[in-house]
Amino acid sequence: MARVVVVTPNPAIDVTYRVTQQIVGETHRVLQTAKSPGGKGVNVARALDSLGIETVSVLPIGGASGQWMLASLRELGLLVASSPIAGETRTTVTVTDNVAHPTVFSEPGPNVSPPEWEFFASELRRQLVGAAMLILSGSLPHDSSVTLIAEWVAEAHRAGVPVLVDATGDALLAGARAGAEILKPNLRELLDTTGETTAERGIRVLLDLGARLIVVSRGVDGIIASDSERNYSVGAITGVSGNPTGAGDAATAGVAAALIEGRTISEALRWAAALGAAAVLRPVAGEVDLDAFHTFLGDATESNGASE
Repeated sequence: MARVVVVTPNPAIDVTYRVTQQIVGETHRVLQTAKSPGGKGVNVARALDSLGIETVSVLPIGGASGQWMLASLRELGLLVASSPIAGETRTTVTVTDNVAHPTVFSEPGPNVSPPEWEFFASELRRQLVGAAMLILSGSLPHDSSVTLIAEWVAEAHRAGVPVLVDATGDALLAGARAGAEILKPNLRELLDTTGETTAERGIRVLLDLGARLIVVSRGVDGIIASDSERNYSVGAITGVSGNPTGAGDAATAGVAAALIEGRTISEALRWAAALGAAAVLRPVAGEVDLDAFHTFLGDATESNGASE
């Protein structure tokens, strides 16, 4: 199987603190600490790797933190095509407990200069040769133009490679306008980006702009999708608790993995629901419980009358 190229425009070192209960303004004793290479695209690549799908991560790397990330990714056995930048790779801190939803502190990321992005684009072109899919996942670094999204989609299409964009705001709109085959926002991102009040209307906006398939994760309400012909829906996996950080990235990996294997859209949603739930069971974003994934595949069913 050809490999998947995963672009993480704004990678981060993910630091996770587990505490008894989050209380604003209080000092907390940290019960457990984890540090791992992160950013949405990195999480997607790790989840795909868990499924045995070869990936290559294309990402800008800078400073001591960037070198730590590069070494950590290689220790995990991931292929990396790094593009050097002068700025320092950012850090994201997540605070979790067993009471509230995780609290995330996300740095904006370094400035990346136009010449640095040009070098990045040349590396991306090289990696796209023979690829099965390009995944653009996550935010752009501080002050970077969303025109980059359109440029990267165009590069993939020139190479005959389909594109999945998992982003929000102007970056998501840019992906739609560029004709990305798949967009994968969550419900909040979809509504905030399009200004619509329902998922159906938000999806229609993105389809009208030029995207082919819109997949929307809705947490406990499951996953829906639409293309120009029909709608699809899969219920959420119930009774799963843990750390939801990175579950959406695992769902993105599930969609990509199923589609590049030639499975149907309904099957892709089942894979997304199952892999996303399997990620919740792991303490660190990017990890998935493979045994749980295979179990959950049998639990993921179509809902609301959706059908092929």
